[in-house]
Amino acid sequence: MGEEPVIGASRTLELMGARLHYVDYRGVDYRGVGSGPTMVLVHGLGGSHLNWDLLAPRLAGAARVFALDLPGFGLSAPTGRPATVRSNLRVLTAFVERIVQPPVVLVGNSMGGVVSILVTADRPDLVRNLVLLDPALPAAGGVLRSPADVWTLAIHAVPGIGELVRRTHRDRIGALATVRETLHRCGVDEASLPAGLLERSVALAARQSEVAGLDRAHLSASRSLAWTLARTRRYYSAMASITAPVLLVHGTADGMVPVAAARTTVRRYPAWSYQELEGAGHLPQLQFPDRVAGLILDWLDESAPPGHQR
Repeated sequence: MGEEPVIGASRTLELMGARLHYVDYRGVDYRGVGSGPTMVLVHGLGGSHLNWDLLAPRLAGAARVFALDLPGFGLSAPTGRPATVRSNLRVLTAFVERIVQPPVVLVGNSMGGVVSILVTADRPDLVRNLVLLDPALPAAGGVLRSPADVWTLAIHAVPGIGELVRRTHRDRIGALATVRETLHRCGVDEASLPAGLLERSVALAARQSEVAGLDRAHLSASRSLAWTLARTRRYYSAMASITAPVLLVHGTADGMVPVAAARTTVRRYPAWSYQELEGAGHLPQLQFPDRVAGLILDWLDESAPPGHQR
């Protein structure tokens, strides 16, 4: 990879009592004059707008692109309310309704995939296409592969204790090691990223360590996500109700959401389009941005109504 990413315009707004940060990629010209649909990119647990730094410019020549930081993540301030999947659903719905021009193309990664699925099911009038990049999905037998995983989950599940353990660990290893730990867990080779993106990620991690409430938001979202996945029947019911075209892209080397979970999901919903990325981990948009952008844009062309383009 190696090239320096193009950065959009950073903006903030007050929405539902929260101060939200988002990036507007209007005017970023990667493939030509920006036009076409509006896309809203939704990061996963522990992620931010920086997760889209490599993909968004590759989409922005064909669409109006926004990357949103959910409350308590990235540069969006935490609120006094728990950062649950349902609260994120309400925030994303309000953002699409009031800030951008629906219907939009929702692009969700990991937890952002779950939130995007639920918004699409709950408000089909707001979403014209849904793209899922390694979304969090129910996995047969779960994803806890060792006693250490079980112990970590148990500690983090205790309110107060989990926050203290997380903050102590982050303070002990520092911002750079925190970013490296996250990239490794998601299967991303640090050396493959542009230096500027890594530097901004470290700077964001350092800034977040000073913000009260971020650990609480992260763990609140984590607990809520686990509960959503545990309620498999309700989650699958939401997927089944979706009428918009869906593209599911999943990495074969995803160590957090096994590719088998994606294969099970598309067997349930054969109308969904499905692509596997050989060797990709949990953040394919950082590992293979050109490939992912091509898959999305080609699929949008193929799924457009007769006589229409993206």
